[in-house]
Parts: sequence; structure tokens; C-alpha cells
Amino acid sequence: MATDSTKLDPAGGLALVSTFCPDRVGLVSGITSHLFEQGINLRDASFASLGTGAEFSAVCELPGGLTVADLQASLSSLPVLAGAEVKVTPFAFDPQPGPQALVTHRVEVSGGDQPGLVARLSEIFTQFDANIVRLDAQTLPDRVGERYVLRFSVSIPPERAEVCLSAVANTAETLALTCRTEVL
Repeated sequence: MATDSTKLDPAGGLALVSTFCPDRVGLVSGITSHLFEQGINLRDASFASLGTGAEFSAVCELPGGLTVADLQASLSSLPVLAGAEVKVTPFAFDPQPGPQALVTHRVEVSGGDQPGLVARLSEIFTQFDANIVRLDAQTLPDRVGERYVLRFSVSIPPERAEVCLSAVANTAETLALTCRTEVL
């Protein structure tokens, strides 16, 4: 039986579901099918392979009567999540994206990996009051070895966008990296 601290509003509520486990085929399908069968609606969600591990997280609308503890227990018992770290917690933030989450640009920087690269580029966005909405960094095989690819989805104030994107491109060029941008 769940304690009062893990019980959501009887009319339903929001929870953050997070899993981390070995990467395997069928992981997203197994998790999302189970959530659907529980009457849960997904809000924002993300999945990523991280080396040989995998991470899934989602803001979920829980039906009335379903507790955080019960959901965590049912997810933990799934064969596809064998050996996983599963965490389900109440979601206290507003699930509606604010203006800083409106993606205005996508920026991709690629080339050789360098220590501090993510920090350096993210500092540029901060200098121009740009909010990083999503970040994806991967090491990919290439004909000459490996290629490091950073993808930023950002919200840049319109009056600062041109200068911000120029600063990112100039930094990438200085580091012998390529930079592509897309205005949304």
C-alpha cells in the first residue's frame, strides 16, 4: 500500500517516469505499451542510447487512483526493464512549455571531440540569453575514425539570434569543426 506522499490526486495527476538500463531492442515499445495499458497519457518524453545503456524519461498523466509507488512497482517488474533503475516521482512543474521552450533554431556542430566542447558552446548560448531546450551529443563512426556531433535545439531572442549564431559558428570554425544552423 502506498503512503500518502506517493498518492496522487484521485482525479489523476502528473508523474515523472525515469528509467536507465542496458540498451536493447524493444525498450521504448515495452515501456510505452505498459504505460498505455495503465491508462497513462504521455506528455514530453525523451529516449537516448548512452553507450551500451539507455535512458527513457517522460512526464505522464496518471489516471485517478494510480499511485506513484504502484506505477514504479509495475514498471520494475517488466522483463524489458530487467536490471533497470526505475524511478517514478510526482511532477511538480507546469507541464505546459513556457516561452523559453519555444525552439527557434537548431544548431549542429560536428568534428573531432575536444574536452570542454559542450561547456564552451553552451556558454555562448547563455551569453545571448538563449535557452537550450534539447541537447544531444554523440560519437559516431566515420570513414577516418570517429566524429563527435552536438545538436542543440535552442530558443534565441529574435534580436540576438544573428549575433549568437555567428558566435557559435566562429567558435566552431576556430576549433576546426563544422556548424550548421536551421531557423524554425
